[in-house]
Amino acid sequence: MFSRRQMLQRSSVGFGYLALASLLGEDAQAAPADPLLPKTPHFEPRAKRVLFLFMKGGPSAVDSFDYKPKLQEDDGKPCPFDKPRVQFAPTGNLLKSPWKFRQHGESGLWASELFPNVARHIDDLCMLSSCHGTNAAHGGALLKLHTGSDNFTRPSMGAWVAYGLGTENRNLPGFVTICPTLAHGGMKNWGSAFLPADFEGTPLGNASVSSDKAQVKYIQNSRLTRDQQRQQLDLLNELNRDHMQQAGAHAALEARINSFELAFRMQSEMPLVEDLSSESDAMRKLYGLDDPVTANFGRQCLLARRFAERGVRFIQVTHSDAFVQWDQHGDLLQGHSKNALEVDRPIAGLLTDLKARGLLDDTLVLWGGEFGRTPVAQGNNGRDHNPEGFTMWMAGGGVKGGFKYGATDDYGYYAVEDKLHIHDLHATMLHILGMNHRKLTYRYAGRDFRLTDVHGDVAEKILA
Repeated sequence: MFSRRQMLQRSSVGFGYLALASLLGEDAQAAPADPLLPKTPHFEPRAKRVLFLFMKGGPSAVDSFDYKPKLQEDDGKPCPFDKPRVQFAPTGNLLKSPWKFRQHGESGLWASELFPNVARHIDDLCMLSSCHGTNAAHGGALLKLHTGSDNFTRPSMGAWVAYGLGTENRNLPGFVTICPTLAHGGMKNWGSAFLPADFEGTPLGNASVSSDKAQVKYIQNSRLTRDQQRQQLDLLNELNRDHMQQAGAHAALEARINSFELAFRMQSEMPLVEDLSSESDAMRKLYGLDDPVTANFGRQCLLARRFAERGVRFIQVTHSDAFVQWDQHGDLLQGHSKNALEVDRPIAGLLTDLKARGLLDDTLVLWGGEFGRTPVAQGNNGRDHNPEGFTMWMAGGGVKGGFKYGATDDYGYYAVEDKLHIHDLHATMLHILGMNHRKLTYRYAGRDFRLTDVHGDVAEKILA
């Protein structure tokens, strides 16, 4: 006879084994033969794909799209309310915007002179003026925006979209990220984490190199013909599947087989996407490829349109240098002027092009950074990080154009009206794509995970 204590002591290893077997069993679940095949959404979608224009570093809302007359009036005065308990760096008094604002379009939405070309599309933009997050540091804020978590490794939103919908083009990845940043989380911002590897982003170049070098490496095989490659791949697949028949299903090996197959198919289509020689001079000029100031980001935007029209589900373009681009803790005037000049014309060109091709109707364009910037000064000519209230915008994809959602306080510090947390942003994006964020789940380590974790509400007011 054993006492209960003795039984637990002597069988503890066995309990651990049972738990481990359960976890390994989940990991070993066989993936479908082609997990990127198109999938039926939960309900009728408003958009088929997402095009995310990521401004790394945190563009200032109070200097771009969130006009604050009180900030202009009270320049130099102390902030009339308490600053956040957690701040990234010490800040001083209120700092007015050095740029002039005016209303645009039939909607009368405000935009500063930083974005004169984007402002011409103001009636297509849905201003999300009450965004807020939870992290005042770049690394945590980037991960929060891209994955929904600022302290755990989680699948990126692009991976969730590819997992939920598959792809419309089997010859291209479901998720492409052009010139992504390698800092502040790096590939975790476009990875698939515990989702099958089929859904992670395929990077083209990185933020440290110019976009004309943003190409898939080794896309063409100079030594073997396609028939020889096919024979080689068929043999490898046969060996791998024989192994799985003997050893059991293995999700990682299945994903590796799928990646080889996708790489083989990409040889026929990826070079066509990357080759811009077929684009007219007028189209290249529209995107700013005729100007060295705008050419780098313009090329990214043009590539994004080419991926969108070929059925890629999630395309991200990143405006950043090797570290951060919009992070003006000092010299706000020069830094934001330079940054906006590089992206304003290409973004306007992209919106014009998408609209002319009818692609804007079923493409959700999302613009913004990981947070905004404070209305109070850091030093005498900069702004600190501000996750408490900032602006992003959407266009196309069934959202209301010329519409302003939510608001910050009179100085642009805190979101105060129709507050839109990052979880709400993700829930709304998935809803626009026809997916219920509460039902888009993946079972891992004994629980069902989702992009929005246990949070998130759809911002119904922005839906057209």
